[in-house]
Amino acid sequence: MKKSDAKPKPLRILMLMDKALVPPDSVEDLSPGKIAPFKTELDVYLSLKRLGHEVLKLGVQDDLSVIREAIDELKPHVAFNLLEGFDDFHVFDQHVVSYLELSGQAYTGCNPRGMTLARDKAITKKIMAYHRIHVPKFAVFPRRRAVARPPKLGFPLVVKSVNVEGSVGIAQSSLVNDDDELKERVKYIHEALGTYAIAEEYIEGRELYVGVMGNLRLRTLPVWELLFEKAADDMPVMATEKAKWDVNYQKRWGVTTRAAADLPAGHDTLIPHLCKRIYRILGLTGYARLDFRMTADGHLYLLEANPNPQLAHDEDFADSAEAAGITYDKLLQQIVNLGLNYSPRILS
Repeated sequence: MKKSDAKPKPLRILMLMDKALVPPDSVEDLSPGKIAPFKTELDVYLSLKRLGHEVLKLGVQDDLSVIREAIDELKPHVAFNLLEGFDDFHVFDQHVVSYLELSGQAYTGCNPRGMTLARDKAITKKIMAYHRIHVPKFAVFPRRRAVARPPKLGFPLVVKSVNVEGSVGIAQSSLVNDDDELKERVKYIHEALGTYAIAEEYIEGRELYVGVMGNLRLRTLPVWELLFEKAADDMPVMATEKAKWDVNYQKRWGVTTRAAADLPAGHDTLIPHLCKRIYRILGLTGYARLDFRMTADGHLYLLEANPNPQLAHDEDFADSAEAAGITYDKLLQQIVNLGLNYSPRILS
């Protein structure tokens, strides 16, 4: 048996997840539609159990004491962090990670500083621009202020939340072509999501995703691409909320992702180098997915950096890992190992 195929040492793992997404003990009688909301949590739990680990599922809502009590009781080797927020606020999960660090508890995924920098799309773009990495031109529109577009920011623009992930709030109507449409969409983001809005230059081209794993030593996964195989040539290719989560919409337009083919010469080395540079600049650790637009002449524009991307089986990150020869179980074990080997002091 190869060393890489040996079964890992059994660990005590505390799985942290949103309270509403804790999977039931049995899903035999549930349809795929019923399972969909907590599929990631279920997939990760079942994989960790297959690997022989002792796993405790812990739903977290607005009380840190349940984490403290679980740590005291289980004494986990590592906490597997799947939280998407805390107290119904999407960016508070980074503070839970800070709490884990202050408690001396090892955890999977990104550190709080990397999460803070990457979650804010405007901050990310400002940092990238400083380092001469291409990003779309953009403007941020705070709540309760008049929408005034900077004269140098031309149309078309894509309007979305400045810090909500998962394509929430993004639709085909997010692509605006005049000031009236801009004001209407900014108002929608303000009211529907309760966040600042960001309007960024729409970059015509291919949408590419690249997974990156590591703390100090980094590995990139194969480049993945978002495709609308049944759409008209003039339909904008955007990772809208429906494109990401609506099965019927995906079937209608042939929405799929797969390994990017026919990349320009030299991009097989350029893209990994660029991704590792971005990952390090933002201080990311654990694992992340970087989203790009690539123009017809091969120029790459970073759209977003996503720490702790979705880990469900048969989704982009896991599929790209599979293409690199990393099975789903091995992927999760590698993420666990990265969490065990991470120290906050490596970033100081």
